[in-house]
Amino acid sequence: MTDIHYDVHGTGPVLLVVPGGAGHPMGLDRMTDVLADRFTVVTYDPLGLAHGRLGEPVPDQRVEAWSDGARRVLDDVLPEGESAYVLGTSSGAIAVLDLLARHPERLGHVVAHEPPCVGVLPDGARQQALFREVCDTYRAAGLQAAGARLGAVLTETAPAPHVDPQPLTEQEELASPMALFLARVLRNFTAYAPDLTALARTSARLTLAAGSDSRGQLLHRTAQFLAAETGRRFVEFPGGHVGVAEHPVDFAGLLAETLVPVGGSQAPQTT
Repeated sequence: MTDIHYDVHGTGPVLLVVPGGAGHPMGLDRMTDVLADRFTVVTYDPLGLAHGRLGEPVPDQRVEAWSDGARRVLDDVLPEGESAYVLGTSSGAIAVLDLLARHPERLGHVVAHEPPCVGVLPDGARQQALFREVCDTYRAAGLQAAGARLGAVLTETAPAPHVDPQPLTEQEELASPMALFLARVLRNFTAYAPDLTALARTSARLTLAAGSDSRGQLLHRTAQFLAAETGRRFVEFPGGHVGVAEHPVDFAGLLAETLVPVGGSQAPQTT
C-alpha cells in the first residue's frame, strides 16, 4: 500500500481539503489559515508533490485512487464516531464526489467546487472530447498551447490563436504540477462518470458549488446540472475556478457558513 501525504493544522471539527490540478496544495495556505481558526484542516496531497515527490515518476491517475487515499487520510485523523467535513476543488471535487458515493459513512457535509465531470451534461461526450484535445495539445505543443486550449474549453469561447510548439522534456514535466495535471490527471478525471444515484440517496449532505465569475462557463453549468440531477444545493462562491486562491478570506467564510450554518440557517442558494 502506498504512503499517504497530508498536513494538519487548526482546531475543531475535521475539514478535509482535496486540491485540484495534480493535487499539489499550492495556493491554499491563506484559505486554510483562515479556516484553521474553526476547523482542524487536513490538506490531502494525493501525489505527495508538496512532500518531496515532485520530480519523481507519476503514473496515470484514477479518481478512485484519490478518493481511496482520502478515505485513508480520514481513517488516520478522524476520531472514532465522528464525521468529517470535506471540500474538493476541480479535480479534487471529482475525487470527493467519488468519496461520498462510495464511502459516505463518516462524511458530514461535502462541498464539491466546479468538478469537471462534464460527461453528465447533455453535450457531455463533446465536452469530454474537447478535454482530450487539450491533453493531445499538451503532448504535441507543450504547456502554453495546452493552457490556452484549456482556457477556451472552460470558458466555452473560440480556440486561442496558434502558439509555437514547445514540448516539455520528461524532467521538465515531472517538475511541473501543471504539466503533470495535463499529462496524468485531466484525461481520466474528465472521463469519470459520477454515481448520481448514490449521490442522490446518500445521507451525507452535499453542496455543489461554482464561482460567481464562472457564470456562463462550462464548469458553472456542470455544477448546476449535478445539483439538479442529485437534488442537492448549488451555491456560488467568490471568484472563478480558482476562487480559493483569488478570494481566500471570503471563500473561507462562505465555506464555513455552508458547512456549519450559523443558527441553523441555510447557505445562500443560487438557481
